[in-house]
Amino acid sequence: MKYRQLGNSDLKVSRVCLGTMTWGGQNSEEEAHQQLDYAFSRGLNFLDTAEMYPIPAHSETQGRTERYIGSWLKKHNNRDQVVIASKVTGPGAFVSHIRDNIHLDRRNIRAAIEGSLQRLGTDYIDLYQLHWPDRVVNFFGQHDYQHQPEKDGTPLLESLEALSELVKDGLVRQIGVSNESPWGVMKYMSLAEKYRLPALVSVQNPYSLLNRTLEVGLTEVMQRENVDLLAYSPLAFGTLTGKYLGDQRPAGARLTLFPHYARYLTDAGQYATQRYVDLAKEHGLAPNQMALAFVNSRRFVGANIIGATNLEQLKSNLASIELTLSPDLLKEIETIHLSRPNPCP
Repeated sequence: MKYRQLGNSDLKVSRVCLGTMTWGGQNSEEEAHQQLDYAFSRGLNFLDTAEMYPIPAHSETQGRTERYIGSWLKKHNNRDQVVIASKVTGPGAFVSHIRDNIHLDRRNIRAAIEGSLQRLGTDYIDLYQLHWPDRVVNFFGQHDYQHQPEKDGTPLLESLEALSELVKDGLVRQIGVSNESPWGVMKYMSLAEKYRLPALVSVQNPYSLLNRTLEVGLTEVMQRENVDLLAYSPLAFGTLTGKYLGDQRPAGARLTLFPHYARYLTDAGQYATQRYVDLAKEHGLAPNQMALAFVNSRRFVGANIIGATNLEQLKSNLASIELTLSPDLLKEIETIHLSRPNPCP
């Protein structure tokens, strides 16, 4: 395993982070513990979760993921060996079951951290993130930004001050954001400097061969401000494995169970996926490992968040950390990318 100091922080994290959003939905507690046991045996030390997990969000399952992690920590008594990232939920009708009137204000942030700490069975979280903005902005595959400042929600300064209070109280070590724009990241950093508040150390956004949109503006912000990317959906909901090509829908696969997650199944996305899968096979590589190794190779990536619904997938995904793509192969990947950039933003 390889490790990296996350942003301008004291957190030393494995370059591969274990995503957990299927635990409590597609995966049982026993399966979650098996994944954790294997991942940690391979040197991984970094977990990403959220108060709203598992996905899809439902009132009857909300919080199970954190509970499963908590029961594993209790069984192994190894909290000091684990870097845990979690998130406070942003506003939206699909998460209205979590709390009344969800916003990223002091009341919601405090209630969220208290719930997560209880479920995890710990007295602190290493990295605490805002899951998505409390304003109208492009995220979750949205296009064509529509400026609606009248719907801005909680002021960014209030959210940052609420997070700062958690740091002062010892409940949180570092803070980050997720599904955020270049303007949002830069604004948080400037507010932190102006008011002497904790600065962001990470931004968790989607990044894969099918979605490199953050390279347009966000990567400059991150590298100049020493904020690392936590790349999520590096396999584009599993599409970059090639298992959905030709309208295949394998039994038990995420997009078979939840067909409304069609973000990466556009015609342009499937065309690009076929080319990447063919390229991997030409070089004798597993398509999933090539896709993950590409993300691992980016200098602005702090950790690559991988997920799996079974142990074989996890083993294969984790093995990508040992793969280094040749300069020639990276050039071929770039040729495909430039022929149809970002087909699935």
